[in-house]
Amino acid sequence: MNKFDDQATKSLLDKNLITENQYQEISAYRNLNIFSLNAELKLFLYLSILLFTSGIGILIYNNIDSIGHIAILSLLLIVIGVCFYYCFKNSKGFQKQETTFEHPVVEYLALAASILTCIFIGYLQFQYKPFGTHHGLATLIPTVVSFFCAYYFDNKSVLTIAITGLAAYVGLSVTPQDLLNNINFHQDQTLSYSAITLGVLLILWTIYSKRIQLKTHFSIIYFTFALHIISIATISSLLDYFENGIWFLFLVVLAASSFYFYKISHELKAISLYVFMIIYAYIGVNIFLIRILDKINFSDVWVLLIMVLPIYFIGSIILFIKLIKTFNKEIAA
Repeated sequence: MNKFDDQATKSLLDKNLITENQYQEISAYRNLNIFSLNAELKLFLYLSILLFTSGIGILIYNNIDSIGHIAILSLLLIVIGVCFYYCFKNSKGFQKQETTFEHPVVEYLALAASILTCIFIGYLQFQYKPFGTHHGLATLIPTVVSFFCAYYFDNKSVLTIAITGLAAYVGLSVTPQDLLNNINFHQDQTLSYSAITLGVLLILWTIYSKRIQLKTHFSIIYFTFALHIISIATISSLLDYFENGIWFLFLVVLAASSFYFYKISHELKAISLYVFMIIYAYIGVNIFLIRILDKINFSDVWVLLIMVLPIYFIGSIILFIKLIKTFNKEIAA
């Protein structure tokens, strides 16, 4: 690895991109063999927050009868208050651009405060029902708090919680089991429209934020959620409502979504968006082909179809690899 670094630095010197003095300084610095524990420490901080919040949830579940509801809620409120107090005290305040904090703990305490707020509101609603039968408010309030914390403390992790809460508020299930089984989409066709509408709104908000230069580095998160939400909703609808003429509408939406995120992935140089866009588009195309072939009688040529299928899938894999290589070349240019 050191040899590779030396060669890379030497190439910069040969191209006159750095001076001889700068080359000597870089070489001297690398010879010190100093390495940073910043990433490792942040990982441990993140894991500690997850373990802490999970531990509180388990503690509440196992001792709900012995501790008492008021005591548990009071303890949660105190911890939330301490987290927010430290965050507000050590933050620079709201800024439209990306913000860095002198104390990295602020980022993780803001995450802990947001998670604990969700636990507090959910537990309060479950036990005392202050919102009555309006359970959506129990989801909306921590969602609003999470959005505020995400923008005020410039926290991407909290933003994911906020968007997830917003999706839950409109009725979308975010559990992996429900997504795999398409439970909610099967039960309510209007949920597909709600999901697509939410995805479009996330895209529109991202475009508007870019125009006013408001936390533009959040774009990748909004686009990621929008891509998954729109694609899953349209693919689920293609599976469920093919007999109705409305399937064509969902096919058009999936095609438009794929084209849009194809452009966005190049604009942001985001390979994650590009890969998932290809996967969702490939699934949609195959569902469409299978549905069409299902209407045609292939009883006489079924052997030929079986022979063609391996070639089709191998060709798909080769095409996928070529697309990824091409994308990497384009964004590196």
